[in-house]
Amino acid sequence: MIVKMSSNRPVRRFEGIFHAGERENMKNTKKFLELEKKIGYKFENFDLLIHAMIHSSYANEHHIAYEGNNERLEFLGDAVLELTSSEFLFHRYTDLPEGELTKKRASLVCEPTLALCAREIPLGDYLLLGKGEESTGGRRRDSIVSDAMEALIGAIYLDGGFANAKEFIHRFILNDIENKQLFYDSKTTLQEIIQGKFEEDVRYVLVKEEGPDHNKSFYVEAVLGKEVLGEGCGHTKKAAEQQAAFCAIKKLKNEKGDICI
Repeated sequence: MIVKMSSNRPVRRFEGIFHAGERENMKNTKKFLELEKKIGYKFENFDLLIHAMIHSSYANEHHIAYEGNNERLEFLGDAVLELTSSEFLFHRYTDLPEGELTKKRASLVCEPTLALCAREIPLGDYLLLGKGEESTGGRRRDSIVSDAMEALIGAIYLDGGFANAKEFIHRFILNDIENKQLFYDSKTTLQEIIQGKFEEDVRYVLVKEEGPDHNKSFYVEAVLGKEVLGEGCGHTKKAAEQQAAFCAIKKLKNEKGDICI
């Protein structure tokens, strides 16, 4: 997906947003032009892309008005995402009732899944964060990168309309949905597999913790008997357990064939 524009589009400066001098201004401009290439969309109003990447912590530090951060764009993008994913699932799963469609949509647009999609870009590298948020690992925090993903959808919608926003969502979120749903439901799915095929229950063992209290990483193993089925790492124990369960399911599928999940 590329919106056709003149190849000699001028590099715009954004004095109303950046206040740290021309060098940082140009550095960030180059950074966002790179992001455009990665997402395959060129903005007519480049300010919208920048707004989508401005976290409230950066806005506060640089005295940017509230409407300059990405929270309002996130609100809009969330609505566009819900409509697009609902339409997609409605047409793809014609035999599923409303309740099952709702569950599938929840697995696709939940915070961990959106963060997973955002990291594939990787969107976190392009966020403008305040120094405090930067130092505490904000670029890797699910809540921040998933919000930025929704803000980016909102920015594309305002800039290029629903069709372009829809195409972005299909390309970066509504792809590989079976694996994404599996990731969302991994602990529950793994437990169902274990109960149906093994006598023992799976256990989640915290192996180690790293980092300061405000930015910890947890390492967890999914263990069946004495065998480690999967390993996971996350900034919360729950996220690490989910990752370990997901890896365990993939391992069991490879060992046992196409197990029913």
